[in-house]
Amino acid sequence: MSIPNLLAISRLILTLVVMAMILASPGNRAMAVAAAVVFVIAALTDFADGYLARRWRITTTLGAFLDTVADKILVAGALFALVEIGTTSSWVAFIIVGREIAIMGLRSVAALDAGTVPPSIWGKWKATIQFVAITFAILKLDVVIGPFRLDQWLMGAAVVVTVVSAGDYFSRFRSVFTRSRDG
Repeated sequence: MSIPNLLAISRLILTLVVMAMILASPGNRAMAVAAAVVFVIAALTDFADGYLARRWRITTTLGAFLDTVADKILVAGALFALVEIGTTSSWVAFIIVGREIAIMGLRSVAALDAGTVPPSIWGKWKATIQFVAITFAILKLDVVIGPFRLDQWLMGAAVVVTVVSAGDYFSRFRSVFTRSRDG
């Protein structure tokens, strides 16, 4: 088991820890801060595992799978916990998780023809902005800008970049849906 794969597995495990901490955080500022720290550590493993795998030239199909799934589970788990405690709207979680399912579907259809859907710059921005927005939502700082808290503005930005990223993927790879299938 390579270090990049172990980092992805640790991200899966840390997701459970983060969720438990978020659920225990209402009324407990120290728990919220600890949850944010653990979430940031888990998010940093996302950047580290891919970087190390490429640098050490040990990219594998298992590693790509673990990395992709661990990212989605970390984001979805944190969002579900934030919805549960009333910090994040369910529609935000729906859009973000729905986009992830749609892109996984796009990748699956592309794979039927031995094609791939490589990550885009929008996908990388999406992940970064989601991680930042979720961290601030966990902290729920009392910083109000106009009608919303800072974390709500950041979550709104995450939704916008998430939708733009999905549009970019589907625009660039729309041909996978127009190929005829002999069957």
